[in-house]
Amino acid sequence: MSHLIRLSYALLLFCLLAATNATAQTTLTTTATDRRSVNITIYNSNIGLVRETRMLQLPVGRTALRFSDVAAQIRPETVHLASLTAADSLNILEQNYQYDLLNPAKLMDKYVGREVTLVLRRYENSTEILTPVEAVLLSNNNGQVWRINGQIVINPSNIVETRFPDLPQNLVATPTLVWDVENRSGAAQTVEASYLTAGMNWKSDYVLVVNANDTLGDLQGWVTLANTSGVGFDNARLQLVAGNLNRVREEDELSGRRQRATDAVASRTAPQFQEQAFFEYHLYTLQRPASIREQETKQVSLLEAAGFKVAKEFVLDGLPEYYRSYNNPGQALPQKVGVFMQFRNSAENRLGMPLPAGTIRLYKKDDQGGQQFIGEDHIDHTPKNEDVRVKVGDAFDIVAERKQTDYKVITSSIYEYAYEITIRNHKDVPITVIVNEPIDSDWRMLSSNFPAEKTEAFAARFRVPVAKDGETKLVYRVRVKY
Repeated sequence: MSHLIRLSYALLLFCLLAATNATAQTTLTTTATDRRSVNITIYNSNIGLVRETRMLQLPVGRTALRFSDVAAQIRPETVHLASLTAADSLNILEQNYQYDLLNPAKLMDKYVGREVTLVLRRYENSTEILTPVEAVLLSNNNGQVWRINGQIVINPSNIVETRFPDLPQNLVATPTLVWDVENRSGAAQTVEASYLTAGMNWKSDYVLVVNANDTLGDLQGWVTLANTSGVGFDNARLQLVAGNLNRVREEDELSGRRQRATDAVASRTAPQFQEQAFFEYHLYTLQRPASIREQETKQVSLLEAAGFKVAKEFVLDGLPEYYRSYNNPGQALPQKVGVFMQFRNSAENRLGMPLPAGTIRLYKKDDQGGQQFIGEDHIDHTPKNEDVRVKVGDAFDIVAERKQTDYKVITSSIYEYAYEITIRNHKDVPITVIVNEPIDSDWRMLSSNFPAEKTEAFAARFRVPVAKDGETKLVYRVRVKY
């Protein structure tokens, strides 16, 4: 009988060991040193897509795959892992993102209620003596409470260092993805991990240099990259997407090109980015690997073009409230005349590349040949064969004054307004000033000494020539129905 009992115990022990071995899970940690390639796609909206491949030797069976050196601002719900060389052999059972990062405060919190070694300082006859003692951290909330040698001590001031026996579970030095995988292949395999992360952004910066007559321009475009995602990448394939993507806001957030045989685009250097249409956006691919460090801003040349036509405009803009009531009748109202530069983004004008949104800064050489900054403006995403118009500043030598000369109430809903706009040109060349009048109601121009162009339903435009060192008055009367 005893023999049967011993045999039963042996069989039970064997089954338990077999079950334990069957469910045992090994852990494999992979770092940036295992990377084989990195692809980074950066968007205009502070988000980037990371796709990286790593070569791994996964054991057969169930494994906890710890994937470190990922972005600290990763969006965990966007993570995807796949085997590129053994897709049918690797199953993803579960994925986790561990971001409880190791630091002194977190380490102390994890050891509340546990024993550590404190090195305490004391002095005997002016001699420093360091003594290690065992202590239990009772609290780390608004100060430290310890049990040392059977006594409760609050914020002891003689602690030189604190020694911990090991790192607590789930406290990681860097953000880490953890997959629970089932692997059926014993061979080394290449896996690809992809995810979206915040903290990656790019913008365009342009330098436009105009010639002495303000008729020709040279343009240089730069891409400015910023990486604050929490991780850097070496030798990455870099792509940029220009366009406005629709993104779902979380509840807790309040954030084939035609080639020309001619030299229509007069580039001084070979373009570093290859541009192509992609869905309803434009994709720019850097033609060489690039390293993007954490907390780094990098500039890469986007384009260069020379000798394209530009035009300068002087513009005087009115305001809708000028047509809502009497407006200081008889009194002159000084107004600024804006200076604008405009050019056509076309191949015929030695351009023709889609221009991502960004800041354009304008320069011009002075009489001594020194290049001077004359203004800047923001441009929106601009396709080819569209106009780019930027405000440079306000004209110094052009003075404008507006005076309301008449105001009539025809009926309770019909009014007449008469204005005189005086423009004085103190430059030594004749100019033409474009006067834009926004009239946000049903209107009809009754009279004007210069032709009025109806540019849209609620706007009129005049082109007013002014001789050098001369003065011109624009006089008009308009009837408005509300």
